[in-house]
Amino acid sequence: MHVENFADIEAEFKARVETMVWCSVATVDRQGRPRSRVLHPIWEGNIGWIGTGAGTYKSKHIAANPYVSLAYITNIHRPVYADCHAEWITDSETCQYVWNLFQKTPEPIGYDPEPTFGAVANFNVIKLTPWRIDLVSFPAESMEAGTKVWRSKL
Repeated sequence: MHVENFADIEAEFKARVETMVWCSVATVDRQGRPRSRVLHPIWEGNIGWIGTGAGTYKSKHIAANPYVSLAYITNIHRPVYADCHAEWITDSETCQYVWNLFQKTPEPIGYDPEPTFGAVANFNVIKLTPWRIDLVSFPAESMEAGTKVWRSKL
């Protein structure tokens, strides 16, 4: 089922991703091949943030192709898929904002980035702007009835 407004799925999206917390994120390498890894986004509405270090394969992949696909699958009958535009963020103001967001949000959604990154100076951010979110619920009487798909107007 097509969903016109993100607000119509926001509560269910939030509940599912906050239950699953970690997700598989696929990028495309510079030779056009997919590569997946497990990451920990935090969501504010329909904007996601991932804390990460510099010089990773992710940074090279996103520089060449700024699109990623996320799959949250803790319950195979209720997965969430989010296809996003990914933007590598290094400005100190945004990095500090996301650092603070992770610190002030209770676990397991939030975490203290300091043990992993040492200081905010070592902390980069990937901003996720979804162009498509798919909430799947099965079993259902049909594929149409078992999915809620929201597409942004990007």
